Amino acid sequence: MTELAADAPVVYRNAKAFTADPDRPWAPAFAVHGGRFLVAGCLEEVQAVAAKAAASGAVAGSGGGVVEEVDLKGNLVLPGVIDAHFHLMGMGESLQRVDLVRARSLEEIQRLVREHAVSHSQSHWVLGKSWLFDAIPGGEPTVAMLDAVVPIRPVLLDANDYHSTWVNSLGLDALGITDSTPDPAGGRIARDASGRATGFLEETAAELAWAHLDRVTTGEGHRQHLRGAIAALHAAGVTTVIDMGLGATSLQTIVAAEADGELDLRVVGHWLMSREGSSATHLAQVSEAVELTRVHTSDRFRMTGIKFIVDGVIDGCTAHVSEPYTTGAMPDPIWDYEALVPVVAAADKAGIQVALHAIGDAAVRAALDAIENAYRENGTGPDRIGPSGSAERRHRIEHIEYCDPADISRFAALGVTASMQPVHADPAIQDNWRAMLGPERSPAGFPAAALVASGARLVLGTDAPTAPYAPLPNLFIATTRRSAMDPSLPANQPKNALPLHDAITYATANAAWSCFAEDRLGSIAPGRHADFFVVDPDVTDSDPDRLLDASVLQTLVGGRTVHRKG
Repeated sequence: MTELAADAPVVYRNAKAFTADPDRPWAPAFAVHGGRFLVAGCLEEVQAVAAKAAASGAVAGSGGGVVEEVDLKGNLVLPGVIDAHFHLMGMGESLQRVDLVRARSLEEIQRLVREHAVSHSQSHWVLGKSWLFDAIPGGEPTVAMLDAVVPIRPVLLDANDYHSTWVNSLGLDALGITDSTPDPAGGRIARDASGRATGFLEETAAELAWAHLDRVTTGEGHRQHLRGAIAALHAAGVTTVIDMGLGATSLQTIVAAEADGELDLRVVGHWLMSREGSSATHLAQVSEAVELTRVHTSDRFRMTGIKFIVDGVIDGCTAHVSEPYTTGAMPDPIWDYEALVPVVAAADKAGIQVALHAIGDAAVRAALDAIENAYRENGTGPDRIGPSGSAERRHRIEHIEYCDPADISRFAALGVTASMQPVHADPAIQDNWRAMLGPERSPAGFPAAALVASGARLVLGTDAPTAPYAPLPNLFIATTRRSAMDPSLPANQPKNALPLHDAITYATANAAWSCFAEDRLGSIAPGRHADFFVVDPDVTDSDPDRLLDASVLQTLVGGRTVHRKG
């Protein structure tokens, strides 16, 4: 493609554009001007609108009356994907780690870690990600298993769910964790029968390790992680992420990148709430988040609210469930209801958005109850205006992997967005998940279609780096319930599969709505930012397996090319 005049309208013709605009879902042409879509429709209509815009620019002395045209050669065009649940800095950092998700035994994990240690000999820490519990004997990792292959450097391997981590002996030493270190609130330092720390850290205990890595990484290191993440996302067709867990370092890195003109990605942030401290401490965090939503309001970086991690994960038996796991475990939540209620109510009253990680059925119910209580206490709700004068809050619940069927209708009734990640339902990583819940409960898992049928507004994301970030394989799982890792496996509860066009809408227009950006993002429609990508082949009119190998030919943000294949 030739370089285009920066101020000239551009007509994209010979396209097959899925607009995600219900008034005009398909268009063979569209025009872009000033970084926004002018019009989408038939070629003659688009050319006429573009010519009028060019003429207006010429009169104003800026456009010269020129209209550029680009032939898209019949390729599919989709709105830029808005990943509705993401961890941007974590994803960038994870690109430097050894990926263990395909390792099916301890010996395979050890081999991959040893090879990574050799190939990354200049790194102080040996880092890995995405190991599965059923690859570890008894599901209980120990320092000895890692000391056997890397005895002279600290090792840290995050589990596939990123809610627990595994370190060797030198890793424990580097983190300052001893046999007598107390468990942090909402977390666990695993210990053997004699009371010795085993090297396995769950939930907020794992955060001790992540905080250490954050501290020892330089500012330039963080910027490199951000650059790597942005480049990878552009190549996959992602133009916006809703970051579900910003802290001080990630906030500073993103703000600096925006100031330096390097933030070629739109980021919508949620401030991660710490469970440590008293109710007064928690309320102070809400006040801090409110201020952040006032300060950060640009089209590239905007803060909208707060994020709670109410419970853990099913694979590690830390998600809050109403009946014991098959192991007999019956864990408490990270945020118990009594601690959660006043903080959710305060955020709702302040007019900021609340997002609640809730995976187990008891956690989902507690999250819904906390939102309902906030509405009742503040006189707010999905259709009412509260004392602050703000309209609907668009509160969200994240993950919803296992939900009591009786609670599904409450999402629509309360106006709560259901945020789900199809990639977590990949059959290739479901064996341990199913085993922990058992055969009676596991068929109710990941109820995407049931939530849609009940009237809930669904949005899709990947939760990267806990899962692969590429949106097209994520859509493959959403629409087939088959595995992107091993497509030969049986589908995972195909009754919850989604039609492809609907799934694309949930990852674009619905995701834009969920972050208060439906008038700016998520569709190829007049006035929206010109964020889109070009795909080959046409995955909407072919075997769904083509979602696994389709190519992103080009990605544009604000009408400017940020990725071109080759």
